[in-house]
Amino acid sequence: MARMTVRARGRVQMVGYRMFAETTAARIGGIMGTVRNLPDGSTVEVVAEGRRASLEAFLEELKLGPPHALVRGVEVEWGNATGEFADFVTMF
Repeated sequence: MARMTVRARGRVQMVGYRMFAETTAARIGGIMGTVRNLPDGSTVEVVAEGRRASLEAFLEELKLGPPHALVRGVEVEWGNATGEFADFVTMF
């Protein structure tokens, strides 16, 4: 099990990016974590745990985002899963 922290920058707030992340995690399956807007107005942070292959597939989707998003850059940090998440949820 692995953990990734992703920070997507660009036009990613107010375009359905968090809902996109939540539904994509559910579609791929086996991904637990959170997604939230950061206060800078142009960054969304995803913290996710699961099988490395599932997380890599999730990451590729996060790089694209939903139709109205314009992802200009993605930073990724990898680590070991902590098991702290029971589901994948949007943080407000």
